[in-house]
Amino acid sequence: MTNLENLPGPADVVPPTSALPAWLRAMRPKQWVKNVLVLAAPLAAGRLFEPPVLLASLWAFVSFSLVSASIYLINDSRDVDADRLHPKKRFRPIAAGELSIPTAYVMAAITLAASLTIGFWVAPLLGVTLASYWVLQVVYSLFLKHQPIIDLAMVAAGFLLRAVAGGVAANLALSQWFLLVASFGSLFMVAGKRYSELKELGTEAGTRASLERYTKSYLREVWSISIAIVIMSYSLWAFEQRYAQPWGIPWTTLSIAPFTLAVLRYAMRVDQGKAGEPEDVVLSDPILQVLAVLWVIPVAIAVFG
Repeated sequence: MTNLENLPGPADVVPPTSALPAWLRAMRPKQWVKNVLVLAAPLAAGRLFEPPVLLASLWAFVSFSLVSASIYLINDSRDVDADRLHPKKRFRPIAAGELSIPTAYVMAAITLAASLTIGFWVAPLLGVTLASYWVLQVVYSLFLKHQPIIDLAMVAAGFLLRAVAGGVAANLALSQWFLLVASFGSLFMVAGKRYSELKELGTEAGTRASLERYTKSYLREVWSISIAIVIMSYSLWAFEQRYAQPWGIPWTTLSIAPFTLAVLRYAMRVDQGKAGEPEDVVLSDPILQVLAVLWVIPVAIAVFG
């Protein structure tokens, strides 16, 4: 087993404790929070709570969690040497020597097969979406991971496919505004993640090849442009929906304020270098959670009312 005490890293970083077995931790269940994006399209269409749509969306969540677990296992197996130089990633089960690389690859194959089986059973287009996600992420890991700009687009595509999956699983039409918000919102999160990593690692950023060709000023420009497009696209959708809403109140228009504040709050965490993992930001920031609730309430009234 790897001796973690001899690995480089800040003195105040200690191994995280968990009751979960190494094989399950290697699948990164904490990051499955990202897969709630599959609920976005059914929610925006106001049909999430229709039993067939809800069931299809839940199956989409399960299948995307499995296919993303397959990618995590493959990536951690390939990046094991680099992860051992990272102050936090060195504690991942494969980098720490708790799970062997051959075992990880076997698990990756099993989770992929289970994901595609569920996907094609629920809806052929969901199966195609899952397969496309897996192929894109593997190509990214093997060939494009160290190509600037392309790597941002490939990772952002992963978030976008999550958002699309819920729609295709339930056979729902996807609006242009939804696709714009999902696309540039994904790019914002990915560029913000890279910016936070670069700011967090500082002079040690050279240990992560994906960061070598970026500067903080360039990444800041990318996520700044993305956030502007996200807010503008969402606002245009909200104004477009202002007619025929419950009690004559423009609920979607009212939702622009908490939505904008939530996005700006997330951007502040990015600027502080504290957005390395999107799910960590959401789960650890009470103010962001409150803003999310204040955004969901008017949208839910508008959509379901």
